[in-house]
Amino acid sequence: MSDLKRTPLYDLHLALNAKMVSFAGYHMPIQYPAGIIKEHLHCRSLAGLFDISHMGQCLVSGDNIVAQLDKLVPSDIINLSTGEQRYTVLTNPAGGIIDDLIISRLDDSFMLVFNAACKEKVLTYLQRNLQCHFQILSEHALLALQGPSAKEVMAELSVQACDLSFMQVLQTDINGMQCMISRSGYTGEDGFEISIAKQYAQLLAELILSFAQVQPIGLGARDTLRLEAGLSLYGQELNEAISPVEAGLSWLIDKNKTGFPGADVIGQQLQQGAARKRVGLLVEGKIPVRDHGQVYTGNDVLVGTITSGSFSPSLNQPIALALIDAPCLDKTLYAQIRDKKIVLQVTSLPFVAHQYYRG
Repeated sequence: MSDLKRTPLYDLHLALNAKMVSFAGYHMPIQYPAGIIKEHLHCRSLAGLFDISHMGQCLVSGDNIVAQLDKLVPSDIINLSTGEQRYTVLTNPAGGIIDDLIISRLDDSFMLVFNAACKEKVLTYLQRNLQCHFQILSEHALLALQGPSAKEVMAELSVQACDLSFMQVLQTDINGMQCMISRSGYTGEDGFEISIAKQYAQLLAELILSFAQVQPIGLGARDTLRLEAGLSLYGQELNEAISPVEAGLSWLIDKNKTGFPGADVIGQQLQQGAARKRVGLLVEGKIPVRDHGQVYTGNDVLVGTITSGSFSPSLNQPIALALIDAPCLDKTLYAQIRDKKIVLQVTSLPFVAHQYYRG
């Protein structure tokens, strides 16, 4: 644990009696004294504050940067307006996902936010494939304020930010502290992500936590929240052997776009269908199915693998995401846990409806 990095909020987490764990090379809070279930339900009903400063952040700028970025992803970046964000993926020549990321267009640059576990890999890839100016924001923190009361809290911090719609971003300040605020998040709730210089991170976090509606939320509830929202996690639903079509992300692909890495493979999957598909599963009973568990038909034919599984506090039952063979059309599947056969019902996603504010 001594080699782990610390986010700018490390001391605050300790003061809040967080249980700290190793995650993506960082000391991170898995939960606070209230526990994962209470944190989860508080975020769904009021608002939660998350430390996501372990994520990678960088600015890229320079001549022809729009066209250069556009060539690396399957989404349309050319038509992304200033003040807008796009969720997309970096793909390899085989169509697999190097990482998923958020690209924000600012006045004279683009901001990229990517996964902590992929940070070095992504930066190396971008620096090899972009001829531009890089500013790695290693001295910045990233906070997420999520939940139905997030807008009430933000109204006291930045009226400008409250005017944003989902996937919009602006540069502003809170009490004189310069920051970048986007209306986005990883919980399915309305909310905001705030990038700010690390020297102001604890001051801002304490200010947000001073609101009665807000409680600190750890990685444990962040995972159950994103799972209920049907959102993918890199290393589980996404990796370099899974294409965006297989991962249920066909919606982010510009159907008329060619030339990005893996475009031929992905284009063929869009036309003819992929060999695998991501599905949501409602788990009967109270026993959760876990990552890497195998999925079978009623005839005991192996058809897939659980990618994420947990208990859903909102639904009060276990849920899961799985990658299964595309030809399988069965709505009832099974998992085997020790000597018990667990019934899985295929269901539409998300498990819990998104509450994004779209204006």
